[in-house]
Amino acid sequence: MITNQERNKVPLLLKELSKVAHHRKQTGKGDLVDISRLDTRRVSINGRWANIPAAAAEHNVLSFVPYLRQPPTQTQTDSAPPLSNGTTMPVSDDSSKEATPVTTNSNTDPFGPRYWHSNLVKLSGKNRALNEFSVERIDEVADQNLVMLHGYGAGLGFFYKNFEGLSRVKGWKVYALDLLGMGRSSRPPFRLHAKDRQGSITEAENWFIDALEEWRVQRKIDRFTLLGHSLGGYMAVAYALKYPGHLNKLILASPVGIPEDPYAVNADMPEPVNSTLTNEFTQEQGDVVNPSNPRIPEPTKIGDNNNFLNARSKAAAPDGRPGDNNTPTAPRKPLPKWLTYLWDANISPFSLVRWTGPLGPRLVSGWTSRRFSHLPPDQAQALHDYAYSLFRQRGSGEYALSYILAPGAFARSPLIRRIQGVGRQMIAPNGSITSSISTAERSRENGIPVVLMYGENDWMDVEGGYAAVRKMREEKKKFLQNASAEERQSDQGSAKVLVIGHAGHHVYLEGWEEFNEVLREEMDEVSQRERRRLDLLGMGRDGRPA
Repeated sequence: MITNQERNKVPLLLKELSKVAHHRKQTGKGDLVDISRLDTRRVSINGRWANIPAAAAEHNVLSFVPYLRQPPTQTQTDSAPPLSNGTTMPVSDDSSKEATPVTTNSNTDPFGPRYWHSNLVKLSGKNRALNEFSVERIDEVADQNLVMLHGYGAGLGFFYKNFEGLSRVKGWKVYALDLLGMGRSSRPPFRLHAKDRQGSITEAENWFIDALEEWRVQRKIDRFTLLGHSLGGYMAVAYALKYPGHLNKLILASPVGIPEDPYAVNADMPEPVNSTLTNEFTQEQGDVVNPSNPRIPEPTKIGDNNNFLNARSKAAAPDGRPGDNNTPTAPRKPLPKWLTYLWDANISPFSLVRWTGPLGPRLVSGWTSRRFSHLPPDQAQALHDYAYSLFRQRGSGEYALSYILAPGAFARSPLIRRIQGVGRQMIAPNGSITSSISTAERSRENGIPVVLMYGENDWMDVEGGYAAVRKMREEKKKFLQNASAEERQSDQGSAKVLVIGHAGHHVYLEGWEEFNEVLREEMDEVSQRERRRLDLLGMGRDGRPA
């Protein structure tokens, strides 16, 4: 816990950060803050840095994956702690730093044999590469792929309770990626070139999703299921809209950015009356694991035969719409003005961690102790070390977020305005969306299933999920009105909300057993549907003519 002495230092640092923010607003210079202006000596205290390199911290977390005693870990990035100025070593080309794959056999792995690998996938351009962890079953054709994207401030190691359970499904290869500029992916400088509001939002989104698309092409994956948590869910929707034709299912776990907030939409840098962002750092774990969410009625907490809770209101309509409220409810806690001011100056919360010296691990522990108190002590400590090792890396992708999200985690371009377009985009026969092929030669996607998952005590409002479901169902109804009989028969569009019991925002971690069970069911549904699709096309499981 943070001592009173350490806590008293925080206002001094915030004052120094605010000076830099004010200087940037007055001068208008630079996209990023010149952190060297901070007088961190005024807030330093005696103590030692937690000096665990991010690669070692990730390895320690993944060592808790069941049946995987020695996880593979590439050390081409972040094999040493950051320097005192926050910079990290560049991406290494040393082949000795590549990871050796690990195989678990059926003697030690009851669901094996399985093949585990850690890779750094290099992309075009300077210092662009994605950290990747994957697992697949041996001696099977892996004709389906699941790709998982983490949330803000996290990394692929946070999915350590999901890798084993999800890779039990036959015929699947499971990937987890660190977003560009986050986790242990490379951290190139983020520079914005657009001058207008919408252009800035689009450019910031593209910074992440273009890297995902380039990774897909390199891995020669045609179609896959995309799972995104929180910020990863937002990016998953943005990817589905820009790069149509490659998803066979979209799973959004407590996605950020769905509801519309008038401040975020209309103001340059708004200060919403209420905020959900603060809940991520202040919500106690006891409020997460106990079924106490007042917005979810007691009768619906019983669950159903599919072993997930169905969070409807008592007066819910047959299609799952909450009966009394057709719009997402307002979040609960006000956002501190100092945080809004710093967000305005594009000073990320991680700058605070990086420049508080030995106070940094203590600040992070305040968050990790709330989030991971339900875990065994050794796992909670490993996640704390991992989170801190990522927080103190050089700032990169985090600086794109103020162009995407306003203070309070509301999107500047809310997904509720565009999520109905998922699975309904025009694509060319070769999959291109930017070619010169005429509109007449293009076809429209025939819909994809979209699953929105929330924790029972999630601070991300489930009403946003229900609003998104309504928008997608309305779009499908409108499309099918003028569709041919063949188009109606082949349409795959659907949308639903699922609620994981005894879990909060981190549904994949706090409710991991139920989460994994629900995901396996969704993966099985994809396998069956894709087999039917290939049978109709006269193709085998490898996508080639049978």
